[in-house]
Amino acid sequence: MDIKYQPDRESEQSQEKGTVLALEHLDDHNLSKAERVHQVEVAIASPEVTLESFAHLDIKKILWKVDLRLIPTLTLLYLLSFLDRGNIGNAKIEGLAEDLGLTGAQYNWCLTAFFFTYCVFEVPSNMMLKKLRPSIWLPTIMVAWGIVMTLMGLVKSYHGLLAARIFLGIAEAGLFPGVVYYNTMWYCRYEVQVRQAIFFSAASVAGAFSGLLAYGISYMDGVGGLAGWRWIFILEGILTTVVACMAYFTIYDFPETASFLTTEERAFLAFRLKYDGQDATTDQSFRVAQNDHRDWKTVRAAFCDWQIWINIVVYWGYVCPLYGISLFLPTIIKELGFLSTTAQLLTVPIYVSASAITIAVAFAADRLRIRSPFIVGGLVFQLIGFSMCLSSSNAGVTYAGIFIAACAIYPCQPSNITWMSNNLAGSYKRAVGMGIQISVGNLAGAMASNFYRAADKPRYKLGHALEIGFITAGLIAASILIVSYRTVNAKRERAMANAEHNGYTPAELSDLGDKAITFRYTL
Repeated sequence: MDIKYQPDRESEQSQEKGTVLALEHLDDHNLSKAERVHQVEVAIASPEVTLESFAHLDIKKILWKVDLRLIPTLTLLYLLSFLDRGNIGNAKIEGLAEDLGLTGAQYNWCLTAFFFTYCVFEVPSNMMLKKLRPSIWLPTIMVAWGIVMTLMGLVKSYHGLLAARIFLGIAEAGLFPGVVYYNTMWYCRYEVQVRQAIFFSAASVAGAFSGLLAYGISYMDGVGGLAGWRWIFILEGILTTVVACMAYFTIYDFPETASFLTTEERAFLAFRLKYDGQDATTDQSFRVAQNDHRDWKTVRAAFCDWQIWINIVVYWGYVCPLYGISLFLPTIIKELGFLSTTAQLLTVPIYVSASAITIAVAFAADRLRIRSPFIVGGLVFQLIGFSMCLSSSNAGVTYAGIFIAACAIYPCQPSNITWMSNNLAGSYKRAVGMGIQISVGNLAGAMASNFYRAADKPRYKLGHALEIGFITAGLIAASILIVSYRTVNAKRERAMANAEHNGYTPAELSDLGDKAITFRYTL
């Protein structure tokens, strides 16, 4: 967190002591959530309250309390989300295509249809999250996709599977962008990537778990007169629905209303989040809160922000390979000459390794307060991995290339979404902006679902070549962003040196958000 206030300690010491005492004795036991929010907002709006007012609190202890309540639940939700959208790849090699009489093109259309509705509903879902609260919205959409997933195990034809995938995309659309945004409402800019990485590592764990689960469920073939691939959908759908019902009672909304925190701790978290992102040194009387306007002007500002659209190309650079891996990895490995059960198991070490590397990279990125070098590094290693796959017909080399590529893909996602969230100021603009980034970015899934055609097996040269093309585009876009951010930051440094910020009121700087000369883009 980069809040560099310089209060006059001698003149404010007595005021702060009184403020701390007032915060310590706030009583909100019988207040509603709305009244708690108002109470905290009033408390932290006082000019007497500074970061020093909370100096006696142990921030590590408070964040640990938050982590224990948030991260396990969010990780489980995303694990189930990724498991449910990707298990069609496991079902395919257990006989789905043969039983439904699917052609290669029809199977790919079932993959593609998911992403169309998934992308369309992500931005509206993030706006609904702000309106309905996370504790209601997230479990509700999860119940919906759990039901869809369960019913997918009963489909009888191509059209039934296609319809189920379309509705699965609608239901799942809100989880990933919603949780990514939700984390930014609890953690400051240089704390959030570790949490995003732990949460996102569930995607790679889901890949490993999916292979193991599919391996075990495949032995249920014939139970109840149903094929093994149907049981994959049914059992995983039921599990999702049960966990979703539990989530209504385990998801907390926002720091201001968290019952597991004291009133003073809630005020502290709210205060540091409110002023997070103003990197330039200003005096206490000129502190600038983040803009939280909820109007069409803010929505328009997000849609017109150049950095979001360039970042989307970076997003495509690793999400195309991500979905190519998650949807086709079992098939690719099977075509190398392995049995279907062996292919399921060979996906496990790839995903476990990717998960560990993702978390390690996140710790380093938050500690160093940088994002782009890890994104660029990940893209470069993806190029190496897919180049190995493209250039060799040897099964061992191809498997090694996929291994390297996967381990480089997964760390890029939390790095890039955190990079974007760091560089959007104002919680409502951030909600819309990240919704745009993730929704348009995930159109890559619609493209990647058609990269690996049955006609190209076993080498899949076209698919690997297309992945390399998108990775290269991502590297170019990341370079453009880095140069642009450096240029803007240097320009704002010069403006601050000339005291140009004195020509703005705090309210005006708040309205400018990340366009304010006091804001510094994270590199």
